Amino acid sequence: MTSTKETADCIMKHKIILPGGAGLVGQNLVARLKGKGYKNIVVLDKHKANIKILKTVHPDITVEFADLANTGEWQRHFSDADIVVMLQAQIGGNDYQEFVQNNVDSTRHILETIKSSNNPYLVHISSSVVESVAEDYYTDTKKIQEKMVVDSGIMCPILRPTLMFGWFDRKHLGWLSRFMKRVPVFPIPGNGRYMRQPLYVGDFCNVIISCIQNRVQGGIYNISGHEKIDYIDIIREIKRATKSKTFIAKIPYSLFYLLIWAWSLFDKNPPFTTQQLAALSAKDEFEVIDWPKIFGVNYTKFSDAINETFNDPTYSKIVLEF
Repeated sequence: MTSTKETADCIMKHKIILPGGAGLVGQNLVARLKGKGYKNIVVLDKHKANIKILKTVHPDITVEFADLANTGEWQRHFSDADIVVMLQAQIGGNDYQEFVQNNVDSTRHILETIKSSNNPYLVHISSSVVESVAEDYYTDTKKIQEKMVVDSGIMCPILRPTLMFGWFDRKHLGWLSRFMKRVPVFPIPGNGRYMRQPLYVGDFCNVIISCIQNRVQGGIYNISGHEKIDYIDIIREIKRATKSKTFIAKIPYSLFYLLIWAWSLFDKNPPFTTQQLAALSAKDEFEVIDWPKIFGVNYTKFSDAINETFNDPTYSKIVLEF
């Protein structure tokens, strides 16, 4: 009879592939997978600067440059893979073709590779925006991506997280905190009362690990932040946690839009776009399911998660590039 320890040891040896694993979720997931005892981890990504960071922080895992929008040598890793967590995504930018390549083309190649290999267990990371009223490049291509996964016939859990924050956050709250340190006045569009449901990436990674360990076979799950927080209050919480001295000032929405538009003229990959500003004010409210109970994980209070994000002695100072 196989002992529980032998079974656990076998699971920990499983080969886990993380396409797009050098980004926010991937960097956090690697840290937490290793904390659970997983060692055979392969990250495939094309962001050279973030790959370098991942290799520096975790030199004991396999990290390779790979353009998943095209077939290539990266596909060899799937021949003996046990688990695939599909993380790759183009989140920001103004070039529609980049969204198509990184959200759609890459997904097609990964799904085809999974089917032609030994059919490893798949967890797909979708997004809450597939149910958003917003219309932008990210939303449009993430909708296409999720449909591709559903239509593929591969039984897998599909997780739809809301706006995430945490260690290694190069956009979103992480960028806001760094911008806050550089300016004496922090601008807020309009009255700032744009309700958000931010999700701590540490909690989300625990949901992914629960799927892996329990082999959840299907279903679409809206993994939303359990606290509804207005944008201006998120900024105030970041200011508190980082001990920033900046002054928070409300400015007219139209002026804020103009400033963002002007910024995009000089920055090919701006941290915040007019499309994202429109999405911020779209008044979306996403379903909140009892995912802590469903997946057997703990939920971290927003203020505690903010403290962990910006004050962790090991990871809070590491910043990814756009």
